Amino acid sequence: MFSTYSLETMKEKVAAVLADDPKLHAGAIAEKLEVTEGEVVFAFPDELVVTLPGEFAKSILEDLPSWGPVTTIVHSMGSIFEVKAPFPKGKEARGYYNLMGKDGELHGHLRLDLVAQIGLVSKTFMGQKSYFIGFFAKTGECVFKVYLGRDKHRKLFPEQIEKFQQLKTQYL
Repeated sequence: MFSTYSLETMKEKVAAVLADDPKLHAGAIAEKLEVTEGEVVFAFPDELVVTLPGEFAKSILEDLPSWGPVTTIVHSMGSIFEVKAPFPKGKEARGYYNLMGKDGELHGHLRLDLVAQIGLVSKTFMGQKSYFIGFFAKTGECVFKVYLGRDKHRKLFPEQIEKFQQLKTQYL
């Protein structure tokens, strides 16, 4: 689906990098291995990731507004854009899933037909347990990620962790 490496070979390469430095995030591992972030995420050990087909993107996005504040991240050519706010409601029109955020929330137009896979990732990052939903194109590039939110003390919202865990089993 992505590079010339088999999934088994990629799993071995990712496991070796994680054994050497378990704190690395998927993007850093991808840079190190010179592959896409999707290749890394989908090669994570099973305890770190659940993979879903892209066809579930719309239903996941429709549920996210009920989760409360999250952090949505978009990487573009080495830059990182973050929006910390509730995920906005959306609707389909003219070939896009249109995000209709209020002031201070995310706005945009998503091509859901280009989301090939979704990764539900549970991994420690910067010393803290972290959870994200990653939406990936068939090329392995990350379209965007939605991280579970944190309170003013940097603690994850327990109800979001519960919703994330439910999501992991809901579509399997």
